[in-house]
Amino acid sequence: MIYHPENYKIRDERMKPFIDADEIWSYINSEKPSPEQVQQVINKALDKNRLSLEEVAILIKAETEEQIQAIKDGARSLKEKVYGHRIVLFAPLYIGNLCTNNCSYCGYKSSNTKAVRVTLSPEDLIEQVEKLEDTGQKRLILVYGEHPRYDAKFIADSVKIVYNVKKGNGEIRRVNINAAPLDIEGFRIVKDAGIGTYQIFQETYHPETYDKVHLSGKKKDYNWRLTALDRAQEAGIDDVGIGALFGLYDWRFELLSLVRHVNHFETVYNVGPHTISFPRIQNASDLNIDKNYLVSDKDFTKLVAILRLAVPYTGLILTARESAEIRDEILQFGVSQIDGGTNIEMKGYTKEEKSQNIDKEQFQINDNRSLNEIMDELISNNYIPSFCTACYRLGRTGQHFMEFSVPGFIKKFCTPNAILTLAEYLEDYAPETTKEKGYKLISQKVEEMGDDKYVSSLKEKLTLLKQGKRDLYF
Repeated sequence: MIYHPENYKIRDERMKPFIDADEIWSYINSEKPSPEQVQQVINKALDKNRLSLEEVAILIKAETEEQIQAIKDGARSLKEKVYGHRIVLFAPLYIGNLCTNNCSYCGYKSSNTKAVRVTLSPEDLIEQVEKLEDTGQKRLILVYGEHPRYDAKFIADSVKIVYNVKKGNGEIRRVNINAAPLDIEGFRIVKDAGIGTYQIFQETYHPETYDKVHLSGKKKDYNWRLTALDRAQEAGIDDVGIGALFGLYDWRFELLSLVRHVNHFETVYNVGPHTISFPRIQNASDLNIDKNYLVSDKDFTKLVAILRLAVPYTGLILTARESAEIRDEILQFGVSQIDGGTNIEMKGYTKEEKSQNIDKEQFQINDNRSLNEIMDELISNNYIPSFCTACYRLGRTGQHFMEFSVPGFIKKFCTPNAILTLAEYLEDYAPETTKEKGYKLISQKVEEMGDDKYVSSLKEKLTLLKQGKRDLYF
């Protein structure tokens, strides 16, 4: 049986489970598409239209090298239409790794006695943030284990501390959260602290696999986690991030489930998720999983390209779990956000050398480049590294963000704002070689804007930045 989008309004309800495994598999097991069907779906996506589950499944089942290359070429073109050449940068900061869950894929599982347990004190937190500001970071995602100690008030208090840390020209302007599901009142408390996006990954959308890999703890409750971001929406958090951990189950099922999750948000709350993440399983302390579902590089690059075509206006996040080589390749196919200078060891940013002990991390990091190394490479490849936070502080979030972004207007704000944050970085943190390359790129991008109405104002703001003004944006 094939399900159709018009049925979503009938079946989707607020704060109620919405994943039907039979529905997902009905698409995967449908007839193999013709080359014409594959191209028709790509063409629809290139017109910046959201794809249905049936259309996403057509791309998933495309198998020839020519079809896969057409999907990647389409994703590259669509990304440039919607996002231009900018890449948003952030850093993760682990606040505490106490955890009551026993998840087979996670180094911080409660049963892993080798894991080194730490919770940052306020003084520790300030020290870590200052170190991140010293490198030029402006956007953080705070990461917490699932433990009674890390309740909504604890999360809110740590967010407030981060926002209050100012060192030189350094400041954190956007704090996102990756933490356990909360009830509605808990989400309200965290919202009042001024957070950006609240991320909760389902890990696997397949109910049987979910039950198998979550051995004990609150996280074992599939539906509580699945409906968590509904509760966030009910609490007024309209910027939410979803994700799946690829390698726990069939990647095709997980990809379609992510799109189904997008459908649910759009149907019930009239706005999709702000971001989608697609981390792959990496080595971790005491890792114990079925490795039959690990995703190859070939399938991984394909699924990212499909996801970009499926949801043109949703931010796609690729983390330092992946190697520099894989990240550089996949950036072309639709990724809009990456982390840089990443260290996920507790108190890791203030240590002189990165630990080689896997027991001190949740999972293995495979891109150990510094923030400036990544900035320099992005600039060399004609990308505009961006630390922009303007939309969030001007209220262009949730449904308001969609009103700007869906017609493509957001590009008018994002390109000049990305240029301004890059200039800030070049002035305050970049070594001379990066600064020289960065300003050449800025000149090129400003020239490409032609007689756009923002150009004269942008040039004025760039002059003010060189004179010492900071935090300028449209």
